[in-house]
Amino acid sequence: MRRSNSFEASPFPPVGAVDPKSSAVALRQLIRADDLSVVFQPILRTETLDVFAYEALVRCSVEEFRDPMRLFERARDDGCAGRLGRAVRDIAVPLCAGAPLFVNVHPEELHQRWVVRPDDPLFAHDRTVYLEVTEAVPLRDLDLCRTVLDEARARADVRVVIDDLGAGYSNLKHIVDLRPAVVKLDRALVAQARHGSRSEQLVASLVRLCHDLDARVVVEGIETEDELAVARHAGADLVQGFLFARPAFPLPLRDRLR
Repeated sequence: MRRSNSFEASPFPPVGAVDPKSSAVALRQLIRADDLSVVFQPILRTETLDVFAYEALVRCSVEEFRDPMRLFERARDDGCAGRLGRAVRDIAVPLCAGAPLFVNVHPEELHQRWVVRPDDPLFAHDRTVYLEVTEAVPLRDLDLCRTVLDEARARADVRVVIDDLGAGYSNLKHIVDLRPAVVKLDRALVAQARHGSRSEQLVASLVRLCHDLDARVVVEGIETEDELAVARHAGADLVQGFLFARPAFPLPLRDRLR
């Protein structure tokens, strides 16, 4: 599962404002290459429960950075968030060959244009790549982010995902501005929902809104049959959570991949 990555600078010239050599140095000072690994969690079609795609989730063996969000926040502060995201893709993409792949992208990677560097592994993946832009972190320059994502979509079978809708800095306008193919609803929305409740009505309303804007909907964090029933009743296209499989490698439920 683990892949060595030297964090060395690419031979290509800088695409954004950050010097790739200095970011490589900063990342080496933060963690070692073999501190990183990647696991995968399946995303399933709601009705049939066959595998639609896999989400890559980074893991770090350094105790301080067990929480991936904390790791990326520190990398952002140290000027190497883009380099870290690239290192994660270097590990994840080869391990998910033959399957559509969801990868998380920190907004800093968009601001610094890391995801459109010509040597990025996402452009070599043999299936669709879904770039997840989290709603838990604010986008500083929406126009730039949109331009970068449009460039990635123009180069390969890359699609945009709005992650964590309903949490943090959620902004429904991002669904219009970024034109995502997929929207992922935050787990808290479904965890509070019961059949016939106002929370369930809210989930169903969000699903209809996303469908009207040509986006599929993933309900995250499904842990119980009741939560799956709420997702189905609301019309969600896709589901993800511990009820089906915990993040792991090799790819869990690979026999259900259609």
